[in-house]
Amino acid sequence: FVESDDLDLAGCIRDVIDEGTRIIELQVEAGTVTEAIHSLGQVPLPPYITRTLDDAELYQTVYARDEHSAAAPTAGLHFTDDLLEQIEAKGIGLETVRLDVGIDTFRPVSADDPLDHRIHTEYIQVDGHTVEAIERVKACGGRVIAVGTTTARALETAYQAARKHAAESVPTLEPYAGRSGLFIVAGYEFGIVDALITNFHVPRSSLMMMVSALAGRDLIMETYRTALEGDYRFLSFGDAMLIQ
Repeated sequence: FVESDDLDLAGCIRDVIDEGTRIIELQVEAGTVTEAIHSLGQVPLPPYITRTLDDAELYQTVYARDEHSAAAPTAGLHFTDDLLEQIEAKGIGLETVRLDVGIDTFRPVSADDPLDHRIHTEYIQVDGHTVEAIERVKACGGRVIAVGTTTARALETAYQAARKHAAESVPTLEPYAGRSGLFIVAGYEFGIVDALITNFHVPRSSLMMMVSALAGRDLIMETYRTALEGDYRFLSFGDAMLIQ
């Protein structure tokens, strides 16, 4: 039981889930739980960021809207409003998906066999407008470029769901809303994503395995060697690459 007199906030751990996850019941005497959390809490950061951010907006994309995620989709941190306008001015379409990025995105793969790893699940939404835009692009021979591994995972989850419903051998994409537990490793055939903008990830992560599945492990290892030799910045506030 945890209590704060200043904020009239109390919490009680109701259950402990696998790998240390806890379900906590919060109560407040005045105001709302959300207001208390905003007053007391801090922005959750990856374990390799050891200092508190003076400005929480530094760990936020310019196109974020509602409060759902426990972590930023960090490939999106490279985009500014001005850059997005330049992209659209070149005739490149921009579409969005909803990503409720979970804190487990930082968890390494500890199993010797990656297929034994329990991938974290996250809530995603791929709406009808985005589906229609993707189908138009695919029909005219264009490419779908995902900004971030979580976006790629969301699009491929929607594709896999459509495959289950398709009567034809080549399914059309369908809107999707629900949790994604898709673990993309070597041998996976991408159905929607043609290219990916992503940061440099840590070893033994599901994210590293996804980019290796898309580009091939040998090319990824060569790319990372180049990044190390060139003193590229890794991780959330680091440099990005385009895999195509």
